[in-house]
Amino acid sequence: MKKNKAYAVFGLGRYGMAVAHELVDNGAEVIAIDDNQEIVNDAATHLPICKCADVTDAEVLMRLGISELDTVIICMAGSLEASVMAVTLCKELGVKNVIAKCGSEMHQKILLRVGADQVVFPENESGIRLAKNLLSSGFIDMISLSKDVSLIETEVKDEWVGKNLIDLNLRKKYGFNIVAIKKGEDVNVSINPETPLEGETTLIVIANTAKLGNLK
Repeated sequence: MKKNKAYAVFGLGRYGMAVAHELVDNGAEVIAIDDNQEIVNDAATHLPICKCADVTDAEVLMRLGISELDTVIICMAGSLEASVMAVTLCKELGVKNVIAKCGSEMHQKILLRVGADQVVFPENESGIRLAKNLLSSGFIDMISLSKDVSLIETEVKDEWVGKNLIDLNLRKKYGFNIVAIKKGEDVNVSINPETPLEGETTLIVIANTAKLGNLK
């Protein structure tokens, strides 16, 4: 059985707590970190692993084992300096996926420049939505339409290339209802199920949320 992915959330404000809660509720391993002991004490009543620590200190991050995690989400948009330091240190320690919350387009450019793999604006993307996207490995984007149904964008997997939708039977395996196929800027909604899928192509799908975990 595949081991659950491990995450760290830096900054336990409203956004950070929403991300951490959603990840934990879906079985992910999460280290929640803030430099305010009172906030950490409160978060510890809801989250299994909470630490009070300075995430701008390289030695602290090494002791916490941050380099062993799959993804770090930095939710400290109120302090650009701290966010820049945290992003830089996480990348230096070898974290493959670093996501940072930001408050402006200028901050976004700076965080991307220092190594963030993704930058999110809280007004455009809720913490819960970000967590769902992280949990749904391989998805480009995911929007919940209801409790049981989601709209997702997912890349055509290497093993699907050259096969058509009839052969793959994605509806039965994953509950996929494909509404469009996107290649570059071209979006095709007139889908021929007998046409082989191409590489570097995105499927736009309405899916049964409960079955998404089967897609690895």
